[in-house]
Amino acid sequence: PQVFRYVSNFAVMRIIAHPATEQLSLSGVLYAMSDPVRLAIVRALHDRGELSCGALEVPVSKSTLSHHLKVLRDAGLTLTRAEGVHRFVSLRRADIEQRFPGLLVCVLSHADSRPTSRHRFAPGPGRADQSLASNW
Repeated sequence: PQVFRYVSNFAVMRIIAHPATEQLSLSGVLYAMSDPVRLAIVRALHDRGELSCGALEVPVSKSTLSHHLKVLRDAGLTLTRAEGVHRFVSLRRADIEQRFPGLLVCVLSHADSRPTSRHRFAPGPGRADQSLASNW
C-alpha cells in the first residue's frame, strides 16, 4: 500500500495507508459503491472535488461516516490527507480510470435510474416459468 505520512508542528501524525493502483480490485470497488451512503459520498466527491470530512452531508453519525470513509479508502476509491486536525477526502479519479476505464462514470450515471420495463428480465425461449417476468 501507498503510505502517506503527514508532519504537523514537527510531530509525525498517524499514517494513512492507501492501496496502490494495481492493487484495486473490481469486486472491492463495486462493493464499496454498493452502499447508498458510500455512493452518495463518491457522488459528492465527483461533483464537488476534495472535501473535508465535516463538509460531507450524509445522514449518519460521525463514527458511521468514519467507517464508510475507511471502506472507500481501503477499496482505493478515495485519498485521505491530513492538514492539521482536519481530514480531506478526494476521489482517486485518475487511478480508478486507469485501472477500470469508464467504470466510475458508468456507475454514477446509472445510480439514480430506476428499472423500467426495458430493464426487466424476460425468460428465455422454452422457459416454463413465465411468472418471473411479470412479477419483477
